[in-house]
Amino acid sequence: MIKAPVNKIIPFSSVDGPGNRLALFLQGCSFDCLYCHNPETINKCINCGCCVNVCKNNALSIENYKIKFYEVNCIQCGECIRACQNNSDPRVRYLSVDDILKEIKKVQAFISGVTVSGGECTLYIDFLMELGKKIRDLGLTFFIDTNGSVPLWNKKDLIGVIDSAMLDVKAYDRDEHIMLTGTDNDNVLKNLDFLIKSNKLYEVRTVIVPNVLGNRHTVDEVSKIIGKYDGSKYKLIKFRQMGVREDKLNSYTPSMKIMNELRKLAENNGCKDVIIT
Repeated sequence: MIKAPVNKIIPFSSVDGPGNRLALFLQGCSFDCLYCHNPETINKCINCGCCVNVCKNNALSIENYKIKFYEVNCIQCGECIRACQNNSDPRVRYLSVDDILKEIKKVQAFISGVTVSGGECTLYIDFLMELGKKIRDLGLTFFIDTNGSVPLWNKKDLIGVIDSAMLDVKAYDRDEHIMLTGTDNDNVLKNLDFLIKSNKLYEVRTVIVPNVLGNRHTVDEVSKIIGKYDGSKYKLIKFRQMGVREDKLNSYTPSMKIMNELRKLAENNGCKDVIIT
């Protein structure tokens, strides 16, 4: 039975694809973005135990050299995450597809679909394929939210079970992408082209980070690509300081003047649906 590390399940989300959706967040990421707002999803727990002593509610212990999480005692204070030096979360659970389906069925009557995010969900291709097939059997749509690091053009079985994908294009310039994430963007741009031509691209997302990234260059180049096709959204996201590692970068939330200028640029390049958040 295939299992995957699950960081979080949000039963109702209106920002992870169309309609009201259940959002599933898997643990582990192939990027280490300077502005990551969920750095606790980057790595898997190494069972060092530094989180155990800061938990005042006995929700964590070490048994047989592994972290044991007692969910019933957890009050979601987040002290364990703040204590972790490994960008991880000791509360992650390894769940099977059937475990996830039980959670979906609790809210099935109130949602239009399921979106799997991360971390980076495409690190778990076999899990996604099995989950996607069963979600679609329920009559729900199945979306993935990906950073584009894993080649999708040779994952035809996966592409066959997803309804659509949301793709992050964090920087168009290759060196800038390496500076931001630690990895080049070769696969990201190839996946962008592949998803468009496969009619599987729902939305492209770019975080606007003043004084750190060449935001105008990225928006200009990306919007030229997706503007040639109908149906894809371009979401421009304001950088926000909340949740980020403050020692990693020095920036600020861009003004609406900056965001509107970028939206206008994208619209002039043919993008018909540009969203600012």
